[in-house]
Amino acid sequence: MTVDDTGSGAGAERRVDPSPFEASADPGGLSAAESDADSGEDPLALRLEQLILGAERRYTPFQAARSAGVSMELASRFWRAMGFADIGQAKALTEADVLALRRLAGLVEAGLLSEAMAVQVARSTGQTTARLAEWQIDSFLEGLTEPPEPGMTRTEVTYPIVELLLPELEEFLVYVWRRQLAASAGRVVQAADDEEMVDRRLAVAFADLVGFTRLTRRMEEEELGELVEAFETTAADLVAARGGRLIKTLGDEVLYAADDAGTAADIALRLVETMSNDETMPELRVGMAFGTVTTRMGDVFGTTVNLASRLTSIAPRDAVLVDSAFAEELIRTGDAPASEAEAAEAAAAAEKEGEEPPVYRFALQPMWQRPVRGLGVVEPWLLTRRGGGEE
Repeated sequence: MTVDDTGSGAGAERRVDPSPFEASADPGGLSAAESDADSGEDPLALRLEQLILGAERRYTPFQAARSAGVSMELASRFWRAMGFADIGQAKALTEADVLALRRLAGLVEAGLLSEAMAVQVARSTGQTTARLAEWQIDSFLEGLTEPPEPGMTRTEVTYPIVELLLPELEEFLVYVWRRQLAASAGRVVQAADDEEMVDRRLAVAFADLVGFTRLTRRMEEEELGELVEAFETTAADLVAARGGRLIKTLGDEVLYAADDAGTAADIALRLVETMSNDETMPELRVGMAFGTVTTRMGDVFGTTVNLASRLTSIAPRDAVLVDSAFAEELIRTGDAPASEAEAAEAAAAAEKEGEEPPVYRFALQPMWQRPVRGLGVVEPWLLTRRGGGEE
């Protein structure tokens, strides 16, 4: 809600507008401990929350917004953007919540961020860390807190484990974030112009497991989870190692991007080669396109992305399809010949002159043109590694 004081002194009129973030001002009177006890929440859960947050519950949303010097309307927008549910008038916020509101609002007041951008910062951070937190609890922490002795409960083990891990994981999170921030900043400053910082020419690729829906009907949940994790881990490692950027994982599919077509092509073929050599993994198909891409909150959008997705759906098993723009870019950079005849001519000319023949990394084979829903007629090209082997 927003608070509007018209005038000053005891007789001033005070208007309060309701907000979903806060139904009404805190009625007051209850201590944090009394409020928690009345809520019926598990005492250990409350202790664990206080350990992780580093502070006890002290404020209602109204009190936190007032302490931060932020309107309830803006506080509500920030809170929801970070991915947290409306909490009515519960006394559930800490000094850290007040500080976070104050910092975001301060960036807006100083003119460093617009209000819309500050909300985007809150949303992107909330979405990213929410997934990280879920993974750490579901996979990592769950395994560590398995009761070591009969008769012990997981809850008896969780608190000391979290107490030991929390500072180390926090330091590691900040380190990785700074590293990623440095890499992203480096790419931005190397952009040719301001427009390229947002609408950039990138190679975009989807890698999709073939027959995944059938697998979900045949495999146990645990087996299926292990397969997905193995696929995502393999893909993430290969993409990172070869200089690409993993945009997101979708269970049976990954989306990645690279600044140049040659890097994206190498990653795609290595993914297919790696998966085909693993008998436990399904076959893979990859679709790639090259062109202008809009980037927002770490994700990519636009016709280029849609085309890559469509090419993936029609790609043969254990194969890579690219669009004509991608093929042209590989030819332009000398990573692939326009045709085998041209490659043979270039090799013959080089031999005649006593020079080394051009070395091509990839081969391109034009496929039948076909209509693609929403994108018109496209001409896919089959991408293979030159000579049929790995580099």
